[in-house]
Amino acid sequence: MLVLLCGVLGFLAGVYVRAAAGAFEADPPDTKAEARRALAALRRWPVPARVPVVELLTGAVCALVAWRAAPPYLPGLLFAGLLGTLLAVVDWRTFRLPDVLTLPAYPILALLLIPTGELLRALLGALALGLLYGVLWFVRPAAMGLGDVKLAGLIGLATAALGWQSWAVAAVGGQVLGACYAVGLLLARKADRSTEFPFGPFMLLGGLAAICLIQ
Repeated sequence: MLVLLCGVLGFLAGVYVRAAAGAFEADPPDTKAEARRALAALRRWPVPARVPVVELLTGAVCALVAWRAAPPYLPGLLFAGLLGTLLAVVDWRTFRLPDVLTLPAYPILALLLIPTGELLRALLGALALGLLYGVLWFVRPAAMGLGDVKLAGLIGLATAALGWQSWAVAAVGGQVLGACYAVGLLLARKADRSTEFPFGPFMLLGGLAAICLIQ
C-alpha cells in the first residue's frame, strides 16, 4: 500500500515537476527571474499533460524509493527522488543544472537524513563524491560542467547514508550509464566524439540504481 500511495502521490507531484521544469531555459538572461517563474509555476494548479511522461516518471521513481527505503530513510530519499526527477528533466531540456535547485537542496536533504543516524557518513559521502567529480571537471572541463560537480555532492549525500556500497554503485553507475549512452550514439552514427549530451540524468539514474539495488 505504501508503494502504491507513493507512486500515486509521485504522479501528482510530477505535474508540478513538469510545470517547474518548463520555467528553466538553456541560456537565461536573468536567473533570478527564471527562479521566480519556477516558483510561480508551483503556486498554480496545473493538470497532467496529455502524454504524462514526466508525471509517470516521477510516480515510478517515488514508488521505487518507497519499495526499497527503510522508514527512517524514506522522507529524505523521496525528497531526493522528486528533486532528482526535476533536475533530470531540466538538464535533458536545457543542458543545465541550475544552482537554485542544487544548492538549497543540501541543507534540506541533510536535515531529512538526521533520523537515519547516518548524517556524518552522508556528509562524508557528499564531500568525497563532490571532490571526485571536481577532479574530473578539472581534468576535462569541456566534458563536464560545475553543475555536475554540485549534483555529485547531493548524490553522495543521499547514497552514503545507506552505506558505502550504495555510494560506490552511484559513483560508478553514473559513469557507466553515461558511457553506454555515448557509445550507443556513436554506433548509431547519431553523434561523434565531440558531441555533447547532458550527463546529469545518467548520474541520477546511477543514484536511483544504488538505492534500489543495495539495501
